[in-house]
Amino acid sequence: GEQTEPLLDRDGDETREHAVEEYYFGERTPESWFEPRVDGALLDMGAGAGRDALYFQDRVETVAIDPSEHLVETMRDRGVDDARVGDMFALREQFDRDRFDAALSIGSQLQLATTDHALRQFLADLAFVTTDDATAMVDGYDPGRAVEAGVFAVRDDPDPGLAHRVFHCEYEGDVGRTLLFRLFGVDRLEAATVGTPWAVIDAIEGPHDDDGDGVMWRALLEKRQ
Repeated sequence: GEQTEPLLDRDGDETREHAVEEYYFGERTPESWFEPRVDGALLDMGAGAGRDALYFQDRVETVAIDPSEHLVETMRDRGVDDARVGDMFALREQFDRDRFDAALSIGSQLQLATTDHALRQFLADLAFVTTDDATAMVDGYDPGRAVEAGVFAVRDDPDPGLAHRVFHCEYEGDVGRTLLFRLFGVDRLEAATVGTPWAVIDAIEGPHDDDGDGVMWRALLEKRQ
């Protein structure tokens, strides 16, 4: 349907209007360091309204998952061939071993892993559902820069190298669940790969969030041979 009211993000008394067009329907920027590596089935995790899935499904088989039934319905309406309600933190329950050749999660969803153990478990599960030579691309907020820039709903943490982000969304009186993000840098991601088949082979400063300048990172992972 049509959006008739603003989508609001709320953190206590603080409120902002969610940039729906930019986050969900903006034009995709090609990734020269990731796309040449995608030559087989792709898993798009936390696919939102399907921006990336629509881009990749013209090239390879693409499966898009998102926990929101509304977003999955939106993806299907927009032409995503294989959009499913799914949880990126329960991959083994949803897919067979070696199902995908590449994986993608853009939107800081990885930082919903609220402990180091949960992050390592996610990487192990992602390894289970991907092939031996798979590639994955993920992103997140850099904790120090996000705190310094005053990114919406971000809180510093006494543990060096960490921060948290807590908020929920509201639309036309409907209130979404509270989201708790544990913000960590690429160094913590690299440490979490120890004991898994993954290795971080490259990392860059990612796109700029609308709350601050250069507060995100993007990382490329490959399976160890």
